[in-house]
Amino acid sequence: MRSDPILVVACLQHPAHTMRFLFILCLFPALLVAQPTAERTCRILFLDAPDEAPSKLILFDGTTAQEVDLPRMNLSRIYTLPAGAIRLRMLSTRPADASAIPAGAPAVEVPEATGDIYLILAHDSANTVAPVRMQIVNAAANRLGPGQMLWINLTPNAVGGLVGSEKLNMAAQSCVILNAPASGPTDYEVRLACRIPGEANSRPICQTKWLHDPRSRMLVFVIGDQAKRSPRVMAFPDYREPKQSPSVTAVGR
Repeated sequence: MRSDPILVVACLQHPAHTMRFLFILCLFPALLVAQPTAERTCRILFLDAPDEAPSKLILFDGTTAQEVDLPRMNLSRIYTLPAGAIRLRMLSTRPADASAIPAGAPAVEVPEATGDIYLILAHDSANTVAPVRMQIVNAAANRLGPGQMLWINLTPNAVGGLVGSEKLNMAAQSCVILNAPASGPTDYEVRLACRIPGEANSRPICQTKWLHDPRSRMLVFVIGDQAKRSPRVMAFPDYREPKQSPSVTAVGR
């Protein structure tokens, strides 16, 4: 299990359930020596969105505006973004040009050294341009490989247990990377509990089985549950087709 630094902390309001929680995301540092690329990829998740939240918005990267899906129960399809330092903004309508972007549009900075990203949205009913807030998680393959799991604990509770062959031990409001919980495409046991501040005994979260896909990495959130004191766990697999090597044609003399 590897722990990485938390660089982003923002307090969000979820009006559908009138609850507040710390929305903590990991912006993992990129390699010190990065190979320049022509583009980066992005997958989107609208975490714990209320029913009235939009299902589509316009994502503007400073040059191009594209309509994007905002799924709740899975990651979006893969979108392409330009490389380099960019500022992403979310809009309700497609802008006529870059000078027409409303001042209050939700925005997030993507550093030049950061490659592929997850774009995580939370509902923000106070924003009249687009009712979301955005944060990014570094999704570079050299940080999170096939079979590995990125766990993000958004609660004030310590969370621990067994995830297949791996032991999970997370502090409140933290994130860790777990190695593959199984060696092949098979079911594995997940037994989790949490320690709520002020309580002497731990509380169970779940005891179940998940299916391991060694081709996919997994993004896992531990979030608060309005209906009970114990948090809930939401897991999102990220499978990507292997990149094809360029074909080489032999040329005879």
